[in-house]
Amino acid sequence: MAILVDTAMWPAHGRLWAHLVSDSDLDELHAFAAAHGIPSRAFDRDHYDVPDEAIDRLVAGGAEQVGAHELVRRLIASGLRVTTRERRGR
Repeated sequence: MAILVDTAMWPAHGRLWAHLVSDSDLDELHAFAAAHGIPSRAFDRDHYDVPDEAIDRLVAGGAEQVGAHELVRRLIASGLRVTTRERRGR
């Protein structure tokens, strides 16, 4: 069971963003995010969007920093990944 954060590379709102996920449990993810000051509004179905400046704090708090491909691979393997089709309700 791990909390993972990838490299911030997605631009929006004048900054770069990363993703924060759990490789096993959404309750674990929500608890970690809340304990580290990530607001619930940042949650998007299977991940939190987190700003670049939060990454060092999240890693210091126990998140494992991984590349984007590794994060997605482990999210899919966990069974927690919400696909584009599922997001669109098809």
